[in-house]
Amino acid sequence: MKIRLLARKDKAGLLSLLIRTKAFTSREIDVAMELIDIVLKDRKQKDYAVHCAVNDQDKLLGYVCYGPSPMTEGTFDLYWIAVDPEVQGQGVGSFLVRFLEEKAGELKGRMILAETSSISEYEKTLRFYVRRGFKEVARVPDYYYTGNDRITFCKRLA
Repeated sequence: MKIRLLARKDKAGLLSLLIRTKAFTSREIDVAMELIDIVLKDRKQKDYAVHCAVNDQDKLLGYVCYGPSPMTEGTFDLYWIAVDPEVQGQGVGSFLVRFLEEKAGELKGRMILAETSSISEYEKTLRFYVRRGFKEVARVPDYYYTGNDRITFCKRLA
C-alpha cells in the first residue's frame, strides 16, 4: 500500500467509494466531491490537500482530505477520511491517519482536529478516532439537528 496525490482519474472512484461506504448522506458526499473538485481544479490552492491510499495495482483503497486551519499556527483540519468497504478493518484508515500526522509534522503542525456526528451511525467513526489517539475536546449539542451533536476530536502531535 502507498499514498499518492489525488489524480483526475480518481474522481469517479472516490465518488463510488463514498457511496459504497453507506456512511455519508448525499449532501455530505456532495461536499466531499466539492473539495475534491477544488483540489483538481487548482493545484496551487493551499486550503485543501487530498491524498489517496492505493494498492500495488494503483486501485483506490481510501483517501484523506485535510488542510491547515485558517488563522492558526500549526493546526490542521481532517476534513474527510474514507476507506473502501472491501478493505475496511485492514489498516487503510490507520495508514492514512499516520500519513496525515507525518505530513502535518513536516509543516510544523501541532495538532489535528476532526469533527464528526454523535448519531449511532457514526459510532464506528468515534471509535476509529479514539483508537488512533484522538481525544474529544468539544461537543456542541443539537448542532446538525436536534439530537445530533457535533463532536470535535483533537490529536496533539509530538
